[in-house]
Amino acid sequence: MVRMDPKIRRDIVLGMVIQHYVRTIEPVSSAFIAEEYTEEISSATIRNILAELEEDGFLTHPHTSAGRVPTQRGYRYYVDFLMKEICLLDAERVRVQREYEESARELETLLEKTSEIVSDLTHCASVVSIDGLRQGYLCRGTDYLLQHLGTNDLRKLAIILRTIEQKERILELLHRDIDRKLQIYIGHETACEAFDDCAVAVSRFRTRRGPTGQIAVLGPTRMDYQRVVSALEYVSDVMREIV
Repeated sequence: MVRMDPKIRRDIVLGMVIQHYVRTIEPVSSAFIAEEYTEEISSATIRNILAELEEDGFLTHPHTSAGRVPTQRGYRYYVDFLMKEICLLDAERVRVQREYEESARELETLLEKTSEIVSDLTHCASVVSIDGLRQGYLCRGTDYLLQHLGTNDLRKLAIILRTIEQKERILELLHRDIDRKLQIYIGHETACEAFDDCAVAVSRFRTRRGPTGQIAVLGPTRMDYQRVVSALEYVSDVMREIV
């Protein structure tokens, strides 16, 4: 039997931990990996891989649990090297198109509809902005932040919401790396203390009328990155056609 490259095996295990944690918000045990892993592999080997990933800063574990959870470094590696491209379901695409067709064509109304659609698709807060437009900044879905972050630290939640409302730090992120169509900032990469435990994904598009627009998704670092990217890419493509 051909032995799998240790690096590939390690990447598979890290991807499994992150995907399971994103779905369940529960620390991931070596027993779960052993049960789900398709290749025959010993529990001792899995424990060693998890220990290596933790030693290298990709995983950590709560003091009260033997399971591991991803770190910001782990999420960054996942986004850069492991995340697979997915598409919205056909039914979701049809629904998005229908919502735009039923919406008024005034630009401000389209921005509000876009923010609502992205927030609904990703279950995260979303911000939509059009450069040079006086009323070109809209945010929806902040209730999702409460669901994700819980009520254990209402002060932190209040700081996040105030930072979004004040616009300045969000607009800095929207206009950072403007040559990139889509960019993801995780935790400290946002360079904004309020977002240290959050991730921000930004998609940029040029409107037919000339100005550049941005759509951002703001959620916890454990956001479903595959889902967020697929939603941003599709909605940005739609906006390029109708704005």
